[in-house]
Amino acid sequence: MRVLLVEDEKRLSAALRKLLQQERYEVDAVYTGLDGLDYALTGSYDAMILDVMLPGMDGFEVLRRVRAEKMSLPVLMLTARGDVTDRVRGLESGADYYLPKPFDTAELMACLKTITRRGGVAPQMTLGAGDVELVPQEARLKCTATGKEIRLGAKEYQLMELFLRNPGQILEKETIQERVWGYDSEAEYNNLEVYISFLRKKLTFLGSAVRIRVSRGLGYALEVEG
Repeated sequence: MRVLLVEDEKRLSAALRKLLQQERYEVDAVYTGLDGLDYALTGSYDAMILDVMLPGMDGFEVLRRVRAEKMSLPVLMLTARGDVTDRVRGLESGADYYLPKPFDTAELMACLKTITRRGGVAPQMTLGAGDVELVPQEARLKCTATGKEIRLGAKEYQLMELFLRNPGQILEKETIQERVWGYDSEAEYNNLEVYISFLRKKLTFLGSAVRIRVSRGLGYALEVEG
């Protein structure tokens, strides 16, 4: 199976290329949006891993032009831009999956295998723990026990996604800060506490058994009661 990798961070590109080759994929790596588009339009690939922030042409435009040519090439968007609006834009542009950086390599491989196995049909994009599920396409949190749903704001969504990817694990405040607000953010820790409070209230509204627990001096963890 042949994969086109469009990623301008050359160290990351090299690491991904090595990982894919170890899994028996043939990989062509390019570093600009224009090159990515040119290579994709050859029709020689079974899948494309596409970054958003690219020199020359961003990933959204690359994808738009690929889909304009009626190509069903499965596309996994891999990017540091993890806001809900960016994910929705990527999916509406024709992406089959949208995976934010930093990512787990096992999840990356699973996503790639799924979209290629299904011939470009997007996998079920939900994350869950206990009786709650997060639906990225709609930025909604759902309780499977009560059937209630509620919409999340962008930061609430990113926080909940982080917790659901690490259920039961204590996440340090610094880690949460970096993953949600970024390394260079000037956001203060009381902002984190405010958004944790928002999420707790929404979990209570849903009637969920899932709780966000604080470990004094350590951080926060997503736990399921009972």
